[in-house]
Amino acid sequence: MRAVPPPFLLVRPPAAPPESLAEYRARGGYAALVDLSARGTGPTLLDEIERAGLRGRGGAAFPTARKWRLAAAASGPDKHVVANGGEHEPGSGKDRFLVENYPHTVLDGLLLAALATGANHGWLYLIEDMHGPLASVDRALAELRASDIGGDAPLPITVHRGPPTYVAGEETAALESIEGRPARPRKKPPFPGEAGLFGQPTTVNNVETLAHAAWIARHGAAAFAAVGTAESKGTLLFTLGNEVLRPGIHELPFGATWRHLIEDRGGGLTDGRRLRAILPAMSCGFVLAEHLDLPIAYETLRAIGSSPGCGGVRLVDDRTDVVALTLEIAAFFMREQCGQCPPCRMETNQFVHILKAVQAGKGPGYDDKLQRLADFSKKKGNCSLIEMAAAPVLSALRCFAADFARAAGPAQPPAN
Repeated sequence: MRAVPPPFLLVRPPAAPPESLAEYRARGGYAALVDLSARGTGPTLLDEIERAGLRGRGGAAFPTARKWRLAAAASGPDKHVVANGGEHEPGSGKDRFLVENYPHTVLDGLLLAALATGANHGWLYLIEDMHGPLASVDRALAELRASDIGGDAPLPITVHRGPPTYVAGEETAALESIEGRPARPRKKPPFPGEAGLFGQPTTVNNVETLAHAAWIARHGAAAFAAVGTAESKGTLLFTLGNEVLRPGIHELPFGATWRHLIEDRGGGLTDGRRLRAILPAMSCGFVLAEHLDLPIAYETLRAIGSSPGCGGVRLVDDRTDVVALTLEIAAFFMREQCGQCPPCRMETNQFVHILKAVQAGKGPGYDDKLQRLADFSKKKGNCSLIEMAAAPVLSALRCFAADFARAAGPAQPPAN
C-alpha cells in the first residue's frame, strides 16, 4: 500500500483533553480567518474551497463550494451559517468526537463559511444529550469571545440543542428545531441557501466539513486536493466499533483500503471472527469482504452500489444473522421516521412487516415485494430517508441472497 499521509484533523492523542484556543492558535488556527477578514477576501476563500474539491462529510457528499455559492449569491440583509453536529446514527461518533476534542477547528470553519457567504449569524447545532461536546463548545466560545479574533464586530454564534432523534440531523429539520418547531424536514425547494432560517439564506454544513474548510484555508487547496482520489479529496473520519481490537475514531485519506482501516488501524476483528461484509453507514449498501482491498472513494463505492456515507462502519462477520441485522436496520428507520410523509410511513412499516415474515419462515416473494415497495416510494418524501431506509435492505437482498432464501423457507404451492 502507498504511504499514508499524516492526519489533517486528528492531530492530537485520542485521550488528550479538548484543545484550547492557545493550543489551536499555536498550530496556525484562526490565522487564515484573521488575514482574510482584514483583506475582505471572502470570495477568494470560496474559490479555494472549490479548487480543493471539498465535499460534504455528513453523508450526502454535496460539493461544499456549490452550497456556499448559492448562499453567497442570495440577496438579503441577513444570512446564517449552521454547523450541523446533529449526529444520532447508531455506529457513528465522529462528529461528537470532533466537536468535543477539536472545538476551535469547527468554530474556525464556521467563521470562514460565514466570511465566504456573507453571513452575519452563526449557529452550532448539537443534540441535547451530547454533554461532552456541549461543555467543550461552551468553553471554546468563551475563549473566542475573550480574544481579539473577529475584530470589533465578531460574528454572534448561538449553540442550539436539538432533540435526540435521527431525523433531527437532517439539515432542514435542524432549521425547524432552531426556529422552535418539531425537528421535521422541510419540502425542497426552496433550498436553505435560498430561504433557510427565518426565510433567510442559510448555509448548513456538517461539522467535519467545516473542520476541513479550516484546514484548506490554512494549508491551501492544492495540499488538500493532493490527497485522495480523482473524485474524492482529502481525508475522512471513520468510527470503528467493538467488533475490532482498537475501536474509536480513525482518520484516513480517501484511496486507503478497507483492509487498512479494519486490520491496520482497527487491529482486526476480535475473537478470530471472519469478515463477511462492511456497512459503511446505516443508510448505505453493504460492501462484501471480497472488496477489502477496494480503495475507499465515492467513485469506487458507487460502482458497487454503496458509498462512504458518514463513516460509521458496521462489520458483518461469520456469526452475524444477516436477516436479523437487516430487520434491525429497517426497524430503526421505521422508528425514526418523523411521520409527516405517508409514503415514508408506509415504506418503513412494510419493510419491517415483510422482513418479520421472512424471519418467521413465511416470506416467499419477499424480494419482489421489497423492491416494488422501494420503487413506488422513491423520492416521495420531504427528505431522503425513504431512499436511506431502502438502500441497506435492497443491498442485503443482493449480498446475502442465500441467507434470505434459507430464512424465508420453500415457496408454497399455488392453491387449487
